[in-house]
Amino acid sequence: MLSTTLAAQEDKLLACIHCGLCLEACPTYVITGNENDGPRGRLYLMRAVGEGRLENTSAAFATHIDRCLGCRACEQVCPAGVEYGQLLEGSRELLLESQPKSDLVNKLLRFVLRRVWFSPARLRLFFTASRVFRGIGLARLLLKTRLARLISARAEFGLALLESSKGIFHAKAQRRNERRKDQKTENVLMFRGCVGEGLFARVNRATERVLSANNFSVITPSEQVCCGALHAHAGDLEGARKLARQNIAAFNSDAPIITNAGGCGAMLTTNAHLFANDKELAEKAANFSSRVRDVSQQLATVEMRTATAPVESRVTYDTSCHLLYGQRSGEASEQMCRTVAGDNFVALNGTERCCGAAGVYNLMQPEMSQRVLQEKLDHIKATHAGILATGNPGCQMHIGAGASLSQMKLTVCHPIELLDQAYERAGFYGE
Repeated sequence: MLSTTLAAQEDKLLACIHCGLCLEACPTYVITGNENDGPRGRLYLMRAVGEGRLENTSAAFATHIDRCLGCRACEQVCPAGVEYGQLLEGSRELLLESQPKSDLVNKLLRFVLRRVWFSPARLRLFFTASRVFRGIGLARLLLKTRLARLISARAEFGLALLESSKGIFHAKAQRRNERRKDQKTENVLMFRGCVGEGLFARVNRATERVLSANNFSVITPSEQVCCGALHAHAGDLEGARKLARQNIAAFNSDAPIITNAGGCGAMLTTNAHLFANDKELAEKAANFSSRVRDVSQQLATVEMRTATAPVESRVTYDTSCHLLYGQRSGEASEQMCRTVAGDNFVALNGTERCCGAAGVYNLMQPEMSQRVLQEKLDHIKATHAGILATGNPGCQMHIGAGASLSQMKLTVCHPIELLDQAYERAGFYGE
């Protein structure tokens, strides 16, 4: 008999046919060659714990489950359709319950998720302080003088993450949009995201301008909260449900829900799963999830206005794992980049592979994260691109930090920022 935590997902665990096609798609297995660092091996561990053949306090279980990036690339190649992402979250929930983490980093993570992320006032204060720290140049100073490295490699990379969240492209003014007279206006609901609005507000504003220029009327529900991805990845599924309930109430209409962050979008589409057994919310949660779209997906529903980006360097694109495997929308975003960059666009080898960010994975599993990141940086170098676009803030920060610390001359931005700049130069935004 499976453990209580995994009991409801027994059929999903048993769906694995042990073919091994997932192994080469798994970044951690490719690096270590250890069966337990691949999806098939982790599924064995999940079953062993669930059936009582392995204690849930087992070091092997904790090590290999925690080492998973959660990129869900394995789902794409699985012929049996194993819903690995949901099984991983269930396993991490079991770990959170049975193996409370004792080290400082894990204690801090749990404190932030439970005491800061659930409080809008504290969350605003947290991001305001982060922006001030970034804005006055303290992060840059600590990195430049190598003082951060004296503290620890993890601290240095954390500061590099914050520094790399700074914007490169900036709109000259908050201008009104010239709407196309030949198209009707459609309402869409904007999901801002906590990190998105906290550190990447410029991307949200660019998203709103581009959508408006394509005759979408953008409405931003004021009662929305965090998507809950960080909680779910950490195993706090009840915390994720608490946030999801608030978002379901805030986005209570039939309009599309637009995101510009692959991680947020993928999490929002799982609300149907989170409340599948909730008689009161199951239908509303399913309706909510069905309406979630990446901005690139939404723009693909109309004849999008086109313009050439005001950049002369090569542009490449890296696909967010959760955008590709969670929302099934990597192609729309890449096509948008190709359209804007034109002949300056160059394809990135391994774009479908995880960059190693994976939420807070880069801080919790720094060694493995860096090994995954290095492969990505090597592929980026091979393109000789000066600009890399990617559709998730965590990926932007992670790749930007890695490029900066390795002395790469690379600008990292969101695809919508390229399109926004192109629109501004083309005069699609009125005076």
